[in-house]
Amino acid sequence: MTVSHRFVVVAALFVTCLITANIIIVKQVSIVGVVLPAAIIIFPLSYIIGDVLTEVYGYRQARRVIWLGFLCNLVAVVAIWVAKILPAAPVFEAQQAYERILGGTPRFLVASFLAYLAGEFTNSIVLSRMKIWTHGRWLWTRTIGSTVVGQGVDTVVVLTIAFAGVLPAAVLGMMVLSHWLVKVVYEAIATPFTYLAVSYLKRKEGLDVYDYEVDFNPLKIS
Repeated sequence: MTVSHRFVVVAALFVTCLITANIIIVKQVSIVGVVLPAAIIIFPLSYIIGDVLTEVYGYRQARRVIWLGFLCNLVAVVAIWVAKILPAAPVFEAQQAYERILGGTPRFLVASFLAYLAGEFTNSIVLSRMKIWTHGRWLWTRTIGSTVVGQGVDTVVVLTIAFAGVLPAAVLGMMVLSHWLVKVVYEAIATPFTYLAVSYLKRKEGLDVYDYEVDFNPLKIS
């Protein structure tokens, strides 16, 4: 497939959402009494954009963008870590604040990376298979359905690795459930916008990829 400027824009938005979410995740916010990471305002967008990628361009292209997002996030994390350990200049008086906000613990970083890969690939594969099962009809069923599964995997993985043994099981279970429900509702509300993006890209790109006989191995990116 010839890479179009529209595909580049969609991929760039996907990566931007991912990196931004991983930076602002350290802040906790309260929405209607539910405590959530600030990343909730943008991280679900990566799943919505992932839906658009898979629906329009197919799983093969989505797989490449998912790995691109992983690589870019890794570069950002390494750069932040190197900046943290470099000696602070005498005029810089916020070293402790920098370390507290941006110095993520290894456990949480591992949780974030594994959850991202597991959730995004699950989301893309489920949507791809559902597109074939539904013969391309009822887009809403696969955007929401894939999010239910993908965000479920993401939420369980990240919160379990990050907080298992730290929080009581009941508290952790409620946290997983509340985070998952918010993300699914977010996707459902955004469905009309997903329809508009998919319709626009299919029309402009002249594409509507169906993943027949596709190898869904996440590691096969050639």
